[in-house]
Amino acid sequence: MRITPHLSFDGKCEEAFLEYQRILGGKIATMLKYGDSPMAKEVAPDSHNRIIHATLQINDFTLAGADTLHGEYKKPQGVFVILNFPEQLVAKKIFDSLSVGGEVYLPFEETFWSAGYGILVDRFGVPWKINCD
Repeated sequence: MRITPHLSFDGKCEEAFLEYQRILGGKIATMLKYGDSPMAKEVAPDSHNRIIHATLQINDFTLAGADTLHGEYKKPQGVFVILNFPEQLVAKKIFDSLSVGGEVYLPFEETFWSAGYGILVDRFGVPWKINCD
């Protein structure tokens, strides 16, 4: 079994995934718009440039996402994407990069279980927990 986090956006999926690729590395494997999909005729024209499916492949890890149709977006609640890093400096750099334009809930700092841990919601509304193994 493989678990793949799937993130929802309100028209910012493509921008977010390009930013995640810049920050986390990897390769965008899929970036399909509603207007270029078999669903194009079923979707209002104002949603044709939204992303129906995106994937970012980082080694063996896949991050998936999509835009909701206009008016259907709901802010994520009760869930975080946790990224674990073996090196504290790498974890801190990722935390700092993801937090630009977002909101830091817990600054990245040493804890009793980790050399570095922090919680944030990025500028796209995605909640993250960054942890140093």
